[in-house]
Amino acid sequence: MAISRAQLLKELLPGLNALFGLEYARYGEEHKELYETETSERSFEEETKLSGFSAAPVKNEGSAIAYDNAQEAWTTRYNHETIALGFSITEEAVEDNLYDSLSARYTKGLARAMAYTKQVKAAAVINNGFTNSSAYYGGDGVPLFSTAHPLTGGGTNSNRPTVGADLNETSLEAAVIQIAAWTDERGLLIAAKPKKMIVPPALQFVATRLLETSLRVGTADNDINALKNNGSIPEGYSINHFLTDNNGWYLTTDVPNGLKHFIRSPLANSMDGDFDTGNVRYKSRERYSFGWSDPLGVFGSPGSS
Repeated sequence: MAISRAQLLKELLPGLNALFGLEYARYGEEHKELYETETSERSFEEETKLSGFSAAPVKNEGSAIAYDNAQEAWTTRYNHETIALGFSITEEAVEDNLYDSLSARYTKGLARAMAYTKQVKAAAVINNGFTNSSAYYGGDGVPLFSTAHPLTGGGTNSNRPTVGADLNETSLEAAVIQIAAWTDERGLLIAAKPKKMIVPPALQFVATRLLETSLRVGTADNDINALKNNGSIPEGYSINHFLTDNNGWYLTTDVPNGLKHFIRSPLANSMDGDFDTGNVRYKSRERYSFGWSDPLGVFGSPGSS
């Protein structure tokens, strides 16, 4: 339905001092702190994890060399979604508006709506990362954050605490140690390290105290802050305002092909006029997907409650 003069009564009369409601600041592209971004030229993308070789055995004198098999472990699929929104304005509403350009004002609102949706969808991967439901499973058949990511050679990797822990010095140090113990599909250590912490607004002050103070937090001892001194979280922390769990905290790692954002069609804006009615229509459209390939690209804790 087109925006008509009935919805714009005050804008048709003199004496209005201000129009407001579409000029609010908005949070930036916070998904870029979490995701690697790639372009896509297909309706979907698939990425397959490979299983390499186990540790080499000792070859005894005169004995035959041992041969190992490599294989595919599992595959992740990214299905692109089309996100689109538009509005229409009647010819009379454009003619009789006394203040500024209707189209210029409402296209700003359209851009705001499109940007907001992208951030919500990006954060949804993290917000649903602990949900034990097939709708939120990754290629390895478990949620993004799990204590039991299966390995081809047997055993599991865990990218969350066994019991959810609030963000503090002890839990953060335990996460750094846990990440260092991750292995590949055949049990070989992969030398993974944290890169950046991602927190909701409610934890920003805790993150600052943990990562940016020189001495230990919450103690009378004159000990150094080992997390800062060792550079355990080299890129510091970032706030994501679209995270829904105020107790949850997350660490991105240097493991490649973790959280990914595919752009199938970048944001495009267009407009056209209807000859019969004179209405002018505006729309924005883009296609993209968010997900993960290797769950070891991120560590997460839901907090203790």
